Order: sequence, then structure tokens, then C-alpha cells
Amino acid sequence: MDRTLLFAVSLALTLSLSACNGKPAGSDAQMAPTAAAPAAPPELIPRDALFGNPERANVQISPDGRYLGWVAAVDGVLNVWVAPADDIGKARAVTEDKARGIRQYFWSHRPDTLLYLRDTGGDENFHLFSVDLGSGQARDLSNFPNTRAEVVGVSHLHPESVLVAMNDRDPKWHDLYRVDLASGQRTLLEKNSQQIAGYIADPDFKVRMASRARDDGGNDLLEPDGKGGWKVTGEIPFADSLTSFPGGYTSDGRTQYFFDSRGRDTAALYAIDTGTGAKTLVFEDAHADISDALDEPTTQRAQAVAVNYLKNEWKAIDPAVAPDLEKLKAIGPGSFSVTSRTLDDKTWIVAYSAAETPAAYYRYARGGTPEKLFSARPALEGKALVAQWPQEIRSRDGLTLISYLTLPRTADANGDGKADAPVPLVLLVHGGPWARDDYGYNGYHQWLANRGYAVLAVNYRGSTGFGKAFTNAGDGEWAGKMHDDLIDAVDWAVKNGVTTKEQVAIMGGSYGGYATLVGLTFTPETFKCGVDIVGPSNLDTLLSTIPPYWAAFFEQFARRVGDPRTAAGKQLLAERSPLTRVASISKPLLIGQGANDPRVHQAESDQIVKAMTDKHIPVTYVLFPDEGHGFARPENNKAFNAVTEGFLAQCLGGRAQPIGTDFNGSSITVPAGADGVPGLADAIRTHVQDIRR
Repeated sequence: MDRTLLFAVSLALTLSLSACNGKPAGSDAQMAPTAAAPAAPPELIPRDALFGNPERANVQISPDGRYLGWVAAVDGVLNVWVAPADDIGKARAVTEDKARGIRQYFWSHRPDTLLYLRDTGGDENFHLFSVDLGSGQARDLSNFPNTRAEVVGVSHLHPESVLVAMNDRDPKWHDLYRVDLASGQRTLLEKNSQQIAGYIADPDFKVRMASRARDDGGNDLLEPDGKGGWKVTGEIPFADSLTSFPGGYTSDGRTQYFFDSRGRDTAALYAIDTGTGAKTLVFEDAHADISDALDEPTTQRAQAVAVNYLKNEWKAIDPAVAPDLEKLKAIGPGSFSVTSRTLDDKTWIVAYSAAETPAAYYRYARGGTPEKLFSARPALEGKALVAQWPQEIRSRDGLTLISYLTLPRTADANGDGKADAPVPLVLLVHGGPWARDDYGYNGYHQWLANRGYAVLAVNYRGSTGFGKAFTNAGDGEWAGKMHDDLIDAVDWAVKNGVTTKEQVAIMGGSYGGYATLVGLTFTPETFKCGVDIVGPSNLDTLLSTIPPYWAAFFEQFARRVGDPRTAAGKQLLAERSPLTRVASISKPLLIGQGANDPRVHQAESDQIVKAMTDKHIPVTYVLFPDEGHGFARPENNKAFNAVTEGFLAQCLGGRAQPIGTDFNGSSITVPAGADGVPGLADAIRTHVQDIRR
């Protein structure tokens, strides 16, 4: 039940800067660790191995089982490759992107045809392309300016076409089209004249449901009225709006699945009889939301569900797949996911990873033994990667903050997840905020731990996945109780001997970047320095410049962050904006920004940098003219991380790999504060000279 094919509106501001080897390592009652002899520092893992292009990623098998596809580099840029399933050595690139790379692709059910999404310069106006493997012809199926295409349906019952929502008529609202894959011709199915947030169709491509945002932040559920219009048949209250949404339909159209927290806390999976309306509980968990479902390829009936509390786990609800899940669990102690299945269901492609194991891809012939195909990052095999330890940290008002601790080898010689001696700590804050951190391989955790820092990732209130009460506890608490949770986690780390209160940095992207700015303005005594990546500094200007296609989600922002249409709301937004408190900044700050960011505009970084320089407060500002909300090009990502590494080494005293050649191929500019990071001024000067040559 792929959430990308549902009508859920993007929750915004999400940027992933992305070890249950036994029981969780600690809680508030954990005793201080006994000192042990420090371990010798491991070799420095090159940044290129951690942040360069993966060798192969996103492996998928075609529905007919004839081809394997994956993403890999062509001249340093990620493109889609295809090989005969029985002869991987004959792989060839079937796309020709030369800019930021292609990461999202999937197979259609039309023979020899795959689909991919691509934007321009990070503007998030993703166009949908088809590629015919026989002719090599690529076609833009949404070839209209300033248009964002969203795939609504791909079905084995209609292999000749796909359902696509496009906003070329009105940038705020998507109309629904059926697009013929052979000709590229589109046929209008639904003109969005009622501010529909999204559509759901069944596998027969009948539009069965739609959602419309209400003024109170909730959603009306609509169904066709038989007269060319819509009728309201249900509602999702505001309190459930981030934890309840319709899923897909079975192929016969008789059952719809629903991820639902209404009348309960955690979202459970329900099956609804479309004829009678009878609702049957399929699976529930008291600690975590049901986050995903695995569907049988032809019937589309749910066979297993994912539950992610400390670690993602799959639970069989169809006995037919229980033996398969057990075989996949046997791959290792980490987590797995099924990325694709053939239509005859004989072959699955499985992705597996653990904290110490970057993604590896397996081909699983049902009934047999999983066969390893590729590792995404073979250059990391044998490197000194470390474990990740889930924690249940108690907030000051009694909430449980599921968090993940990564310790450098020098601080955990016996590998028990308890620090032998305090080390500098990086508090790494996830974006969203309506997202979550979870267990698994994370290049940023491994990088920072390798450089000598403990890393703590916290699911603060407002994070999703732990029930609606936990998510809704973040409403109105940007720079309030959400930030208190981060401070409580730092206090936990100090109390448990992970670090000392003088050795803590804060870092994050998107909302995590905002949290960094909050940390240095609201609680400057807590942090020694901060790294803000595409974080908003002014909540009023943030909400006034959201992308037009987020119109359906605006009431959510207004209620959960602050309402810029009211005097009280504007006052709250000003009070919670780091820009308002810029004079409080007394610790080193590094800011990274993409010039084309449609979510957090460049002005968010420009204005706080200007305010700091006007007050003669030092800041280092790194700007990428060809990036959006985050740094997609590996050359840019490596360049920023090279700057960050030098910045943190100067602040916290960890190890640093010299910048070296890590600016090669990058568009990096440093509008302010190049002298604030050792070696940066010389490196950027040399880089500019090389470009001019």
C-alpha cells in the first residue's frame, strides 16, 4: 500500500539527513557507566564513501520479471539502469540526466516501460517521464511549465495508462488525468473545482474517493454523487489529520483499507467493505502507528503490516507470507523492506540494512534463500561502522521520547551501548517536524561518530509514528515544548555520562535547522555551536511563502505553528522566530542553503545572516545556486559536509579530514564568514580560481 500513490498532501519541511542489537540501552534510571580504557581511534572513513553516489540503489524488478532496474551514476550523475533479470552484466543506463540526478522511478505494467520523476534545480516541480526500453524514447508526460505531477494510480488491470494529477491549470490545485503511455495523450477525469486535496482510485481506475481540507484543519472525505459532483461521506477531525488517511482498494473494488486513529490513539489498519460499510480491524499496536502495508500483487489484499516503535518490524496478517517474512528476518538483526514483487509473486526484491550495514539488495525466489545482489555502498564494507542504540528518554512532563544514540568506538570499547567516558555530542534534529527518526544505517551518524562525536537523534513531540496524542502535543509548541524535549534529551545524555554540558552541538535540516537556530537564540547556554541546513528563521515569512500546491495544508500550519492571519497568531510567530532573538546568538553558527528552495526560501537564511552581520555577530554562510530543499548533488553535499567537519572540529575538537578536493564539481559559494572555518577561505579561493580557468 504505497503511500506515494495516496492523496495525502506533503507534510512539508521534511529533510532527512538519512541498532536494535539486543535491548534498548538505557532509560532515565540508567546508572552512570564505569570508566574503561579508551579504545584507539579507528581510521578516518572518507567523506566520499559516506556521501558520494551509491554504487547501486533503489533496486526493483519489473512486474513481468524480465528486468531489474536500479539507480547508479553516469559520469557522476545518478540515472536509471536496466538489465535482464537473468543477466545483470548487460545493464545499461536508460536515462540521460546530467544535472541533479534521478532518484525516483518505478515500473509501469506496460511491457518494457518504466516511469521516473525529475525536477529542475530543486524547484520540486517534478515532471513524470516514461521510457520505452525497446526504442529508448523518453517522453515527458506532464510537459507543461511550472507543473508538479503526482502519480495517483498504476495498475495491472490497465497496463496501457497511468493516473496522474497535474497543477498546470491552477498551481494550487491538481486536476486528475488518465495518461496513455504509448502516445502521451492525457484525458481529463476530474477538474478540480472544489479545492480537492487529492484523489483515490481503485485498480480499475475508477475514482472512488477524494479529500478536501476544512477550515478547522480537518478533512472531509468525499465520494462521487453519481451526478458529476461530490458528496461528503465522512470526516477526519483535525486531531486525527496526521495519523488517519484512506489507503488503497483491492482489485475487485470490494475492500478499501484505512489507516485510522479515529476513536483511538495509534493508527490501526482497518478493512472496509465498500458494499456494506462494515469496518474490520486488521492490525493494531499499542505503542506505534501502523506505518505501511505489504499487498499481494494481483488482488491488492494486505498481507503484512509494518510497526515501527524502536525498530521497524513486519507482522504477517496473511499466513501465506509468514514463512517468507521469517526467511527475510533471518538475513540479519537489522530491518528489511520489500521494494517490489513480480505480478506472479514468485520473485521479490528486498532491501536490508542495519546501523552498521548500508542498504543491501536481495533477490528472493519464494521458498528459496535470499540471494544478495548488490550493496549500495561497498566502499564501506570493512570500515569501522558502529552500532545504534534505541533509548526511551522521559521528558520533563512525562512523555516518552524514542531516541537513537550512536557512540564513537573510542567511547564504547566493549560495544555495550554505554559510554565509557564523556565525549562531545552532536544533537541531530530531524526535519518535518511531522516525520520521525528511526533505527538503521545513517551516513551522518556514522560520519560524526567516526570523527569522535556521540550522536543523539530524538523523536520530540510533534514527531509522527507514536500515536496522535504524541504528534498533537507539538501543536503550538515550535520553540516551546518541542524544544524542551531536545533540552531534556541533552540533560539525559549528560546525566548518563555520554557527554558533558560544555560539549554539545546542535545540527539539523529543515525543521532541524530551525531547531538549531532556536537552540542558539532561545537556549544559547546549552549549545557550543550549531549547524543549520535550510532552516527557517522567520515563521511569518515562512508561512507567507509556502509552495502554492500546499494550499490544502495551510490550515494545518496555521493551527499547528501559528496563524499569520490573526494578530495573536502573528505575535506567536514572531515570538517563536529565531530572527526576533538574533542578538542572543553568542556561539558559532554555520548555515547552509539552496538558492532554489521552494519550501524554505533563500530569504530565510539571508535575513538572519544580514541581521547577524549588522550586529557584528560572526556567521559562516554557505549557499548553493543549483540546489533546493537540501543538497541532492553529491558534489554539493560533500562540499557542505567538508565545511561542517572543519567547523565542528574547531568547535568540539573532533577529528577532521581536510577539505582537499571535496569542492570539485560543486557550485558552493560562501557569501559570508569564510574565515570562520579553518581552511575554508583558502579552499573557496582556490575553487573559484579553478572554475575560472
